[in-house]
Amino acid sequence: MRHTLPIAPQFYVTAPQPCPYLEGRMERKLFTALQGDNAEAMNDTLSKQGFRRSQNVLYRPSCAECSACLSARIRVADFTPTRSMRRILRRNRDLVRDATSPWATEAQYDLFRRYLDSRHADGGMADMDVFEFAAMIEETPVRSRVVEYSAPRQPGSGRDLAAVCLTDVLDDGLSLVYSFFDPARARDSLGTYMILDHIEMARVAGLPFVYLGYWVPGSAKMDYKARFDALEVYHQGEWRRMQDPAEFEDTTHPLSVPPISEQVARIRLPASMPATVRIPGVRGGRRSAR
Repeated sequence: MRHTLPIAPQFYVTAPQPCPYLEGRMERKLFTALQGDNAEAMNDTLSKQGFRRSQNVLYRPSCAECSACLSARIRVADFTPTRSMRRILRRNRDLVRDATSPWATEAQYDLFRRYLDSRHADGGMADMDVFEFAAMIEETPVRSRVVEYSAPRQPGSGRDLAAVCLTDVLDDGLSLVYSFFDPARARDSLGTYMILDHIEMARVAGLPFVYLGYWVPGSAKMDYKARFDALEVYHQGEWRRMQDPAEFEDTTHPLSVPPISEQVARIRLPASMPATVRIPGVRGGRRSAR
């Protein structure tokens, strides 16, 4: 008889580098490969524990002296848009949504380049070429969609791509992996509009959550996420409703961070798969966790 053993996911830690959100701090990530027959189950399970997907990798911030990056999600059933959000919906009612398979196009890349050059010219993705962009969109081992929003040109002359969101479909919600939009329409608040539209898509599909990525207390770049009603953040191993952002100021304290081995030991995996972690600088660099 031939027995097939389960592949145990290994967790790795990146080298520290300057944090893009909080000045003077260093960031570090805990990550694992997303592959094989269990990829979707891994993505579903670890997303519920604060992980995010980037191509075929799942990662979660694991900084040595800070735990400020908190995974955020919206409870769809309890969400109520503000007056300003309702204005954003009305302002963009001319947009047409088209959810397609994860396939990169020249129109997407052109919009992506204009977005980066206008808003993130010094960011980590500023040098991304068309092949790297295609990999970001297409290299997904899970259920993903490219959600395009297009606006009409002059009557009878077609439509222009206005915004794009790469979205994962989880077993309990929609996860916005990456989004970008036409910088010429900055006044239309297309970033907020895409979140609002994903809330509606999740509502229609009967999915309870919309995952927004990370919220970072003290980071002006992330303030907009705290404006959404019915927001939860993953803090100290559980999802907590966001009521007062000041409640999470202690996440920048060094003692808020448990050791890497302890973090991995707490990770819940599909079907009780064992996990291993490799830690740079530790002799042998490997521990097992169940």
